[in-house]
Amino acid sequence: MAAFVYTAAPHTRRHGPRGYADSHQYHPWLRDDFSFRCVYCLARERWSKGQYGFHVDHLIPQSKDPSRILDYDNLLYACSTCNSVKRDAEGVPDPCQTAYGESLTVEDDGRIHARDDRGKILIKILRLDNEENTEFRHLILEITRLAKRGKKEVYLRLMGFPDDMPDLVSKRPPGGNSKPEGVEHSFLARRRRRELDETY
Repeated sequence: MAAFVYTAAPHTRRHGPRGYADSHQYHPWLRDDFSFRCVYCLARERWSKGQYGFHVDHLIPQSKDPSRILDYDNLLYACSTCNSVKRDAEGVPDPCQTAYGESLTVEDDGRIHARDDRGKILIKILRLDNEENTEFRHLILEITRLAKRGKKEVYLRLMGFPDDMPDLVSKRPPGGNSKPEGVEHSFLARRRRRELDETY
């Protein structure tokens, strides 16, 4: 099921905002760039407290390389759990260089398996195979299966886009945007053009 399917290709960033004074100001850009879900565990905003349950994560920790604290290419979108577990850990594969789908697979019962050494690193650092994460995946998979069979409106709420998608067209990063064309491909812009599917 699409709820926990890692991508078969490395993530390609659509946006390139620059010049913000605080990494949290990149939050709306990252929400859109990473499809409103945690890059590590695939938890969606819809399954928790919306965007407020998600953080700006530094792939290379701030303590290890302060020069990259405001570097958009070093920023990822992560749920609060994964962000707190990862902390200052180094060696997490860059999702923009590594296809997580080649390294991780999730079974119907919520168990996660490493397909290579990069998957083993992700599971170990982020504790993706602990009891809590496994039970969470299993529960979400069961709920989405049941909803898809009998409660379409619930399924759409679980697997659809959030209602409060950021309006990136109106944003003007202080240092400009190295990928201005990405704004027109943002999810809200696509919704306004009626190009979005109901679920993803």
